[in-house]
Amino acid sequence: MSFSPRFFISPFALPVIFFGAVILAGTLLLYLPVSTAGGMISWQDALFTATSATCVTGLVVVDTGSYFTVFGQCVILALIQAGGLGIITITSLFFYLWRRRISLKDRIAVGQGLLSDPSFQLGRFLILIAVYTLSIEAAGALMIHVSAAGDFSVYASVFHSVSAFCNAGFSLFPDNLAQWRGNLPINLAFSILIILGGLGFAVLVEIFELLAGRSPFLKTGNRREFSWYASIVLKTTLFLLLAGWAGIYVSEAAGLNSQFSGKESVLAAFFQSVTCRTAGFNTINIGDATNVTLLFMIVLIYIGGAPGSCAGGIKVTTFRTLLAYAWSHVKGRDQAVVGRFAVDDETVNKSFLLLVFSLGVIFAAVVVLNFTEGGEVPHPQARGLFLEILFEVVSAFGTAGLSTGLTPYLSLAGKLIITGLMFVGRLGPILFLAVIRSYQQPAFYRSPEESMLIG
Repeated sequence: MSFSPRFFISPFALPVIFFGAVILAGTLLLYLPVSTAGGMISWQDALFTATSATCVTGLVVVDTGSYFTVFGQCVILALIQAGGLGIITITSLFFYLWRRRISLKDRIAVGQGLLSDPSFQLGRFLILIAVYTLSIEAAGALMIHVSAAGDFSVYASVFHSVSAFCNAGFSLFPDNLAQWRGNLPINLAFSILIILGGLGFAVLVEIFELLAGRSPFLKTGNRREFSWYASIVLKTTLFLLLAGWAGIYVSEAAGLNSQFSGKESVLAAFFQSVTCRTAGFNTINIGDATNVTLLFMIVLIYIGGAPGSCAGGIKVTTFRTLLAYAWSHVKGRDQAVVGRFAVDDETVNKSFLLLVFSLGVIFAAVVVLNFTEGGEVPHPQARGLFLEILFEVVSAFGTAGLSTGLTPYLSLAGKLIITGLMFVGRLGPILFLAVIRSYQQPAFYRSPEESMLIG
């Protein structure tokens, strides 16, 4: 008896397929004449914009507020919302509400991406995602509209609230948020939205459950506590925000042509530290920042936010695991201890794999872009271009959307490379490796081991 081969789609491939499909649909919609205010947009710019919106990056080749019509802006907003929630999450929620039934593939795909523990009630969790997301975005739009004293219309407030919570960084203003650099309420409103969007849906649910007194997690006496995972995310996020705030303030305020002045300096440094968590908004001109400031930003962008969030980067938990591994071995311990638990070996191995793979992708992209964007120019004439390209690559990979001003001037090849980086960065290198490994046969043997001199 013969059996016909069946085409198998790995659960890990579902996000790749859905994100690709949405980007394609967004490209076609943005390419329509009704989407642009002045003439047709090129297909590569439409693809770049659709990818940047769906991958909640924020890099732009044309000004969003003036180049696109209201229809085109609504398409971008829909792509941002879809990318922020995750296409597979929206799809699973739709089928849950329609049929009250979730497939095993959806359970695996959503669980691996959104929760540290995949043993959960998917239906209830998806509903909580939708309710919390829409509630936070509605509250954020109200805060922005009230704080701006008429400068943000209701439409603009909603657009920027969704863009901020989804860590997209798309703005309807040519100077982004530079004109509100000294506006404390606006800065706080955007900062809160960005931070909440970068914590991850699992942590958000836990925060609201804890505030409502319904936390199912550990108790000490009569006091409820965050879970081990949530506490790591919150503490590491706070550390990075404060460290980035201090680093950017010192490096930028020390510059001879500093953009900081008076009372705005502290607020501007704080906002840039927040937005480097892959949000993409800016209140200062990134192209005029000092080299030290750009290096601080590159590190923050590369780390990014929390797993299962709207943010990109290698994630704060990866950073914390690598830091714990290094510190534990300095102290002579074999385990990477974080708080009251040690991180398991599989997580440590995945962290190192992500580190190596992400640095390899960034290095390869920087090399190729140095060829495509100025390979024929000698170093004395291209001075400064390397740092701009490195910043652009890390920003795309980390889905940050910040740029020194290089994006609109990229060649066709350069735009395609950045487009690919945004796609890989949003879904994560680990997911692509998981897709490849899911189609491979596991090895049921181990090779003989031998020690090697290193260092």
